[in-house]
Amino acid sequence: MMGKPRNAISPTREENYPEWYQQVVKSADLAENTPVRGCMVIKPWGYGVWENIRDALDEMFKSTGHKNAYFPLFIPKSFLQREAEHVDGFAKECAVVTHSRLEADENGILQPAGELEEPLIVRPTSETIIGELFARWVQSYRDLPLLINQWANVVRWEMRPRLFLRTAEFLWQEGHTVHASAEEAIEETRLMLHTYATFAEDWLAMPVLRGEKTEAERFPGAESTLCIEAMMQDRKALQAGTSHFLGQNFSKACGIKFQGIEGKEEFGWTTSWGVSTRLIGGMIMTHSDDDGLVVPPKVAPTHVAVLPVTPKEESRRKVLEACDKLSERLGSADFAGNPIRVELDDRDLRGGEKYWQWVKKGVPLTVEVGPRDLENGTVFFGRRDQGSQRESMGLDEFVEASPGILEEMQKNLFDRALAFREANTLEIDSKEELYSYFTPENASKPEIHGGFALVHWDRDPKWEEALKNDLKVSVRCIPEEPGEEGTCIFSGEKSPGRVVLAKSY
Repeated sequence: MMGKPRNAISPTREENYPEWYQQVVKSADLAENTPVRGCMVIKPWGYGVWENIRDALDEMFKSTGHKNAYFPLFIPKSFLQREAEHVDGFAKECAVVTHSRLEADENGILQPAGELEEPLIVRPTSETIIGELFARWVQSYRDLPLLINQWANVVRWEMRPRLFLRTAEFLWQEGHTVHASAEEAIEETRLMLHTYATFAEDWLAMPVLRGEKTEAERFPGAESTLCIEAMMQDRKALQAGTSHFLGQNFSKACGIKFQGIEGKEEFGWTTSWGVSTRLIGGMIMTHSDDDGLVVPPKVAPTHVAVLPVTPKEESRRKVLEACDKLSERLGSADFAGNPIRVELDDRDLRGGEKYWQWVKKGVPLTVEVGPRDLENGTVFFGRRDQGSQRESMGLDEFVEASPGILEEMQKNLFDRALAFREANTLEIDSKEELYSYFTPENASKPEIHGGFALVHWDRDPKWEEALKNDLKVSVRCIPEEPGEEGTCIFSGEKSPGRVVLAKSY
């Protein structure tokens, strides 16, 4: 069999982490850039991961009483102007439609024609258009709570695109709810944050910190923003999901009113929350290695790739028949509440080339079956969480063990990521130590330095601004449990608890 290619992914993580990431995406055939700058095509393997993310989350949303709907892609410019903070927060990222058609000029060149009375914004987020419609739907306290989610695409004009992490157009879900009281809306905000955290950890095997954003990092127009933050293998943070308590800001801007139980007219209390295809980028950077992509079994489009090895034509039929039966047997077993997803790869490729393609795609299990395996009643299988190692096992034993192996892999990936985060999280009690921690020339590996720093901060925003300017470090979140009071490392004043600092995507 073909041995391991030299530098399966080149460069390695340690040599050039950003380029390693791009090469993992490319070698796994997840996505690629398109002729439209900043936009990507998500290819079948990548879209299969997204479908599994979407389906699992959709079930979680519906189990908490939310229903799906769909709202317009275009938003009148005047709608964004209703909420001042909101329009300021998104103005520079908006794509704007100003004309309704194209007409050929005297040279046959198509030119925009039919100027619109009011420009339309291509959806960057939907609070304002959904608020307009919610104002029609909500009349009485009996209409509440209103719990709506939509799966959609959005456009934010990204100047420095990177596949899955930052693209001009991306896929996401956005939940929007209206409640009769602030307490109910705040509880909804917390519920959805915990839903995201549960999904990230149980399905993506990605440990996350839960907390609140500072005022400077808050969603435009929100009263508070809660978030989950994950550590990538270069020790940077990735914001993996957000949940916003919007108070009555959007209700007052959009006119979402209801008659209360005592007959008094009141403004609704609203929330919004969302995750996107950025989760795939987080999954890649949490688990993948220098052999390529690693996909946690629960979101893998295929759990097991069955690979016939047929060096001689005369043995091909028997091997293929055996692989077909093996695929059926594996597919009749359950993992994570669904049948194991099996793909029989009978392409006419050299065994080693075929195997390495699946390794780079991150399929959890590969199973190779050749003439000798048939004689011995064995299979040759590899677990992607163990790099490119492979071992022999009895065929019947492997079929019986496969659901448990997948469960063990899911747990192993989470435990490994959690151990990495804990090893690279440090309580820091002086400004000098903090600056050293995030300064590349002071690190043993300049290309991979820093991590999560837990520090006391008096909540004065001037220190937050200084960190961004000096170190490109931001306050990722104020943890749900910030711990004991202490002394701010910047001012020496009283600190209500530690916050999480990190460089980020």
